[in-house]
Amino acid sequence: MSSSDYDSACLPDLLPLYYRRLFPFSQYYRWLNYGGVQKNYFQNREFSFTLKDDIYVRYQSFSTQTELEKEMQKMNPYKIDIGAIYSHRPNQHNTVKSGTFQALEKELVFDIDMTDYDDVRSCCSAADICCKCWTLMTIAIHILDRALREDFGFQHLLWVYSGRRGVHCWVCDEAARKLSVAARSAVAEYLSLVKGGEETLKKVVLSDPIHPFIRESLAVVERYFPRYALQEQDILGRKESVDKVLALMPEDVRKELQQDFQNEKKPENRWKLVKEQANRKQGTVKRGQYFEKEIMLQYCYPRLDVNVSKGVNHLLKSPFSVHPKTGRISVPMDLKELETFDPFAVPTISQICEELDRPRTEEEKSEEKENEKDAAERRKIRDYKRTSLAKYVKYFDQFLDKMARSWKGELLKKSDLQKDF
Repeated sequence: MSSSDYDSACLPDLLPLYYRRLFPFSQYYRWLNYGGVQKNYFQNREFSFTLKDDIYVRYQSFSTQTELEKEMQKMNPYKIDIGAIYSHRPNQHNTVKSGTFQALEKELVFDIDMTDYDDVRSCCSAADICCKCWTLMTIAIHILDRALREDFGFQHLLWVYSGRRGVHCWVCDEAARKLSVAARSAVAEYLSLVKGGEETLKKVVLSDPIHPFIRESLAVVERYFPRYALQEQDILGRKESVDKVLALMPEDVRKELQQDFQNEKKPENRWKLVKEQANRKQGTVKRGQYFEKEIMLQYCYPRLDVNVSKGVNHLLKSPFSVHPKTGRISVPMDLKELETFDPFAVPTISQICEELDRPRTEEEKSEEKENEKDAAERRKIRDYKRTSLAKYVKYFDQFLDKMARSWKGELLKKSDLQKDF
């Protein structure tokens, strides 16, 4: 079912069913409670709900999973955002002494939105995406995931499709959650290469020697550049896009290539000519000697909304929230299947609610008889398992299991330390 089968007018009817029978509350609580290692961690977390007609309710907080479930089933939010862990319960922020209510911790988060690439994609613009430009998200995940793991040593990265035109990354390691605003800014700046607004023509400038992180990122970009930029976006085909590429080069090179391009029309061969010019340049002039690498990075390197990453109190859309425009669920992504991830195949709320109405299989019926104890809880578990949401909840479970193993390690360390005293 494509999102064209989703009708946003039906959302008020579908959300109660989704929150009652399909939303994975137990995994969600397990994630945000972080093993109960820190007291009041879940209780002091801010949730924000966007209700029908864009009514925005901030500073929601909950004592238990049950309380969160009841409130979400009562309010049926169109969108859920997750905020920081505060010094006090967020729902009591008006009652604490002025200046004492402060955001203390939050996951280090990244938000990559396709609209930030509008100057380098010709297939779509604004909120539209297609499988051609989705390659940009694949490149972004490869580059950032490697850097966050290898350069910073983080292990627990949850990548989530936003439900429409981008991806989010939640870095959940304890060290990441405790980072100060200055440290978050430093990480975000380290990962940012494409700089300058619409009026800036040349957005990537490399200096000599090229930093190892940029070399690693280039290795990823080089894998995708021929197909993405030369074939699918045809950046060296149409005159308008050729002029944009030439404008990023030193003037003497530009003039020479303008001549060469008269005789060579194939984009792949034109790019070979660009590389030949760059090879000639290298080692002669300091400025502009990496222009072909700068072009590749400008067209393919991840574009981060740095402000989202810098602030501890910044809200970010929650996994398993529904995108009201497309109806798609914001689902965790399995990086082992990154190359084949299709945003258009992500289930919509109407699709999974419809799948619930399918007749139960014999296996499900016999399982039901066996599990009549705790029937409501078990039914909820089985309900999402009967829909296309199941595999995404499974990815989430695998992520949580890995994180739980590290919490257990931390708890053992703490108990061993206590024994020593």
